[in-house]
Amino acid sequence: MVPLLLVLLLALILFGAGFAVKVLWWVAVVVLAIWLLGFVMRSVDGSGGRGRWYRW
Repeated sequence: MVPLLLVLLLALILFGAGFAVKVLWWVAVVVLAIWLLGFVMRSVDGSGGRGRWYRW
């Protein structure tokens, strides 16, 4: 009974990890798209140069 429970627990953990990795990939794609849009939509500062769209 214990080996069966261990196998089921391992399968559950691996399924959960696979789902989490898939979600993290989608989050990474969305963040990359927003980051790239930030470069395209940068504002022009007073001297005519491109300003930074982020604050650090």
